[in-house]
Amino acid sequence: MKRLFTGLTDPGLIRSVNQDAFYNDPDGRFFIVADGMGGHAGGQEASRIATRAIQIHLDKYWASPEQSKTLLEAAFLEANRAILEDQTAHPERSDMGTTAVVVIFRDEQPHCAHIGDSRLYRLRGAKLEQITEDHTWVARAMKVGDLTPDQARIHPWRHILSKCLGREDLRQVDVQSFDVLPSDRSYCAVMA
Repeated sequence: MKRLFTGLTDPGLIRSVNQDAFYNDPDGRFFIVADGMGGHAGGQEASRIATRAIQIHLDKYWASPEQSKTLLEAAFLEANRAILEDQTAHPERSDMGTTAVVVIFRDEQPHCAHIGDSRLYRLRGAKLEQITEDHTWVARAMKVGDLTPDQARIHPWRHILSKCLGREDLRQVDVQSFDVLPSDRSYCAVMA
């Protein structure tokens, strides 16, 4: 199946600095989107570090016998390690972090990994479906029934992350496979 990739970032209307980063593998094997944490020093640097570390890890171990899930988990943990290392070297960026989503086309089914509120969507026909589940306070509150989707959209804590890259306590990354048809379109998006 032939895959076409494109990417675009924009700082939006609120920030003067674009804290997003992305990478499209020239061979169509994977793509990466990261969104630096807006209110924290170094968000732009965190998204750049994460994107680069994930890209290097995937390139280096692409042909390994590891399962795709294991490969993606290791890539995200390597990105987290790289950000923590940069935080130590640059104390002014000690609170930087980033969200990220990665899709790989390595096995029979594509896999995605994500952390934070960077999302993967699939457009099939006229139906747009969110594939990933946000790591936010409101997503957790909706899941347990404390908030409705309408309440979550305007809740003052809607951007409070429960997971991101750049944290000492990161141990687990969400990885899943998903199906694609030749006419499907997938979209990675960062939340503003």
